Amino acid sequence: MKLSTITVAITALALGGALLYPGVALAYRGDPNIKGPNYTEERHTAMEQAFASNDYSAWKALMGNRGRVTQVITEDTFAQFAKAHELAEDGHPEEAAAIRQELGLDMHTGTGGMRNR
Repeated sequence: MKLSTITVAITALALGGALLYPGVALAYRGDPNIKGPNYTEERHTAMEQAFASNDYSAWKALMGNRGRVTQVITEDTFAQFAKAHELAEDGHPEEAAAIRQELGLDMHTGTGGMRNR
């Protein structure tokens, strides 16, 4: 193979990856319309019921120890977290993001709220 063909192929792969990566990276930034890889209708319904009834124990059982959110959200902060969820679903992402940031779930900087700590 010629060097120019290899260079073009590598460049095309790099550009293709760069164009696809932001969509994957932004998928879980608090947008309730994006269904994650573990989504099932039954789990979603149970999660919505946990939020609606402010049931931290049910939410925690559904989440297990998955993700940073389970390390940050406690029984004392769950009501605020549920409010952020409701705001996001109702089309108020800025207000929801403000609550998540206050709770230490700052998802816009990639720091997980750990700045200045």
